[in-house]
Amino acid sequence: MKHFKNFKTCVYCTAQTLASLDETTLARDYAYLEKYVGIDKVYLETYRDGTWVAIDHMKMIQNFFKKHGVEIAGGITTVTPPLEKDDVKRQRLFQTFCYSNEAMRTYLKKIVTYTAELFDEIILDDFFFTSCTCDDCLRERSNLSWAEFRSKKMIDVAENLILKPAKLANPSVKVTIKYPNWRESYHETGYVPKIQPSMFDKIYTGTETRNTAHTDQHLPRYLSYSIMRYMEHVAPGRNGGGWFDTYSCWPIDCYLEQGYLTALSRPQEITLFQWGDLFENRLVTPLGMQLSKLDRILNQVGTPCGTPVYLPYASDGENHIEDHLGMHGIPFEPVPDFPTNAENVFLTQAALKDPDILQKLEAFLRNGGTAVVTTGFASHIQAAQWAQFSSVRFTGRKLTANRYHVTDDFAGFYENQQPVTFDELQFSNNASWSYVNAGSGDSHSSILLLDTYGKGKLFTLAVPDCFADFAKLPIPVMDMIRRPFASHGLYISGRNVSLFQYNNDTFVLYCYAGSNAIPERVSIHLLSPACHLTGLSGKPIGNFIETFCHHQQWDEKEWIASVLVHPGEFYAFKIAR
Repeated sequence: MKHFKNFKTCVYCTAQTLASLDETTLARDYAYLEKYVGIDKVYLETYRDGTWVAIDHMKMIQNFFKKHGVEIAGGITTVTPPLEKDDVKRQRLFQTFCYSNEAMRTYLKKIVTYTAELFDEIILDDFFFTSCTCDDCLRERSNLSWAEFRSKKMIDVAENLILKPAKLANPSVKVTIKYPNWRESYHETGYVPKIQPSMFDKIYTGTETRNTAHTDQHLPRYLSYSIMRYMEHVAPGRNGGGWFDTYSCWPIDCYLEQGYLTALSRPQEITLFQWGDLFENRLVTPLGMQLSKLDRILNQVGTPCGTPVYLPYASDGENHIEDHLGMHGIPFEPVPDFPTNAENVFLTQAALKDPDILQKLEAFLRNGGTAVVTTGFASHIQAAQWAQFSSVRFTGRKLTANRYHVTDDFAGFYENQQPVTFDELQFSNNASWSYVNAGSGDSHSSILLLDTYGKGKLFTLAVPDCFADFAKLPIPVMDMIRRPFASHGLYISGRNVSLFQYNNDTFVLYCYAGSNAIPERVSIHLLSPACHLTGLSGKPIGNFIETFCHHQQWDEKEWIASVLVHPGEFYAFKIAR
């Protein structure tokens, strides 16, 4: 029986940890994790970086978990020390396999066969990539780009070194490929989510974000949610779950937030990495309690929804800008295919990977859609092509702003703000219309403009040079940016708060914890009538007040309610209409 109704809780166990476990230690660790989290399933790794788990030892561990009613699956991490003398010359990041080397290819088939004989389910940890540039790889690459070579190579590896040997050893085996948290780099290292999910039985998703300011990666915390939603669209119904770890998680909220955001994405499983790091780890002790609260919320919410952000396969550019905006109240639903039938869409520089993007954008606008495009998107289009959509031109100069003006609002001036640098935009007045100006001294430029096209609306958003500087913009300025993204007629006003929206008039707010975090007053803005707001527990929160939007370009009525949120806490609501 699962510990939670909406997801399984799982633990991944590395080969090094398993090899060191005796029965007493195994029982001790299990009792701790069962008490504080609850274990539905374990992934037992047979091999990692030269360490094999002996068959008798593995069977002892398997029998222990079977006795306790815990589901078991196998795991493999495709990293290895040098196998031959010449291997020391191969520069392999993290010691990932060189798949141009026949000895290493044979060795991997041996690992897979061994694992498939022990398990009916296997997951590949997210080192199933290559960045080798040895002489063998250089010779095989020939005139291909590294991305082309590695993608082709890893499709071959998946078919001939993983799936065929596994099925030969165990015709019933199911194999899962786990994708890392670095989506923007998949194509450079041989991950091919456009093709691989059709080869494997399932996929899995890394949701680690850790302490984003003090790690080697550049992953805003909202990614723990957004990458799960993206991968759900990559393989609908076959994204097995989200997976995060304890590393560089200071303060404790950095760890817990990974769990919260993973859970709010509605995963099948939540996997903790890894067994040997979890015993008596203070990060883990509150997790089960918090997951219980989230499980009760998930009983009542619907399917996640939000503004689609179009991230084509093998794309990059303005990486994670949607995650930075997601931390400021804009709910996103990242998708690998253009969302033709959506109400609105967000296009960043990554969307230009699609050679037909301008034709798709034009059709979307003609049919009445609202598109928000970044300066990174617009500035990388040929000027003549962009001119059909907007009068915005790029001067090549920069403007460092410390004041803002929400146009058409006589009280919409915000002076003496922290400096933020944007691309300076030039546009034809009254052909395009500025919604927000940013300036310094007597100079200013627009950072949010509207163009109409057919039945649709096109907003151009000037992006700060440092994406994290969205946090420095005044709340009324961010409100103007948030409104074109309103999904299902809802947007919020506040700071440092994410909105997780679902398709049954429910939503969750989470206020991020950190050194400067304080409680926030958040306004809930609806674009259609509603009576009152309740907590999902049924507790009344307040009534919606009917008003007009203060910006004359938006003459629709709004219905507004207000709530107070505290850092590190999540709040779930239902809109009563």
